[in-house]
Amino acid sequence: MSDTPATRGRVREVFHAFLLLGLTSFGGPIAHLGYFRTEFVERRRWLSEQAYADLVALCQFLPGPASSQVGFALGLLRGGTWGALAAWAAFTLPSAIVLVLFALGAALLEGPISQGIIHGLKVTAVAIVAHAVWGMARSLCPDRQRAGIALAAVFTVVLVSGPLGQVAAIVIGALAGMALCRAHSEAEVHPLTLPVSPRAGHLAGAAFAALLIGLPLLAWATPSATLAVMDAFYRAGALVFGGGHVVLPLLEAEVVQSGWVSPDDFLAGYGAAQAVPGPLFTFAAYLGSVMEPLGGGLVVAALALAMIFLPGMLLLVAVLPHWARFRRWDSAQALMRGANAAVVGILGAALYHPVWTSAILGPREFALALTGFLLLSVWKLPAWAVVALLAGGGVLITV
Repeated sequence: MSDTPATRGRVREVFHAFLLLGLTSFGGPIAHLGYFRTEFVERRRWLSEQAYADLVALCQFLPGPASSQVGFALGLLRGGTWGALAAWAAFTLPSAIVLVLFALGAALLEGPISQGIIHGLKVTAVAIVAHAVWGMARSLCPDRQRAGIALAAVFTVVLVSGPLGQVAAIVIGALAGMALCRAHSEAEVHPLTLPVSPRAGHLAGAAFAALLIGLPLLAWATPSATLAVMDAFYRAGALVFGGGHVVLPLLEAEVVQSGWVSPDDFLAGYGAAQAVPGPLFTFAAYLGSVMEPLGGGLVVAALALAMIFLPGMLLLVAVLPHWARFRRWDSAQALMRGANAAVVGILGAALYHPVWTSAILGPREFALALTGFLLLSVWKLPAWAVVALLAGGGVLITV
């Protein structure tokens, strides 16, 4: 990608947009997808509703942090390679920096006012996800067939918990789309051109496999603490579907059972990670700061953070060129209609648990969440403004 003023302007635009989200996107990966939809589909119109849902469905299939992968792809779409890196850095670094400061002893999350803000931010996630579900349902489930697929996805993720349920719901939705949605023609299908060549995709896939196989062998053959840390965090990022909370057992096995991090430090960091914006994978930066090998500190935090995100991004780059061709087929479009309807169902189920159940504790929280929903859907306020207002509201109903 050539380095022109227009290109640099787009990269700055990507960085600014994702920095706002990195500072305000509370609520976990499902809420992040709602923030992204509000910002980039509704407000900035970088891509269509259908293309966005296609990206979400793809990233739900892949190992790694789904919301960060969607953000990386959006940055790639808007600003090329530098745009993708800008999106990842701006969305990830705010929470990583806060967690490293917490590890170094900064008491950022204590006191009644701080707890009230955190409570208000949890309520904000309810409004954001409800707004996303409502908007996506109107666009992606306009008929009985796709509404039925969305409902089936809700039952699937309720009956089969965890990331397995999410993957199963999308697979079932895709198969149902192949059978039921061939007759539906989309009024408007926007091509989604991502600047990833087949050669770049092959190189990314080869790098993913080489690191997954090579790092454990090198760590076993060489008594190097650096290689051991790289291997542990790379495998944690490469072998987890669904991201977020699903990665915690893997990290616990790697850093607590090995004696690198004490159980108390692990739980304290996990609690802090719940109270910061951005992806939960930034928990790796906290662990790197407090672990025994290499003495912890900023360098190890940066290494752990980079290694846990790297496999998911390599996999995404590896499949994007083939996916762009795949989604142009007629059969693939029917499949994606069903998968997109299933994504709506997954978001709907997550709206209840864990988003609603963890935030709405009584009528005051319900009123605050309804206010946020109306500010987004009727008054069309940007997500960051709603976050600020509801954070203040959280203080008022808590203190």
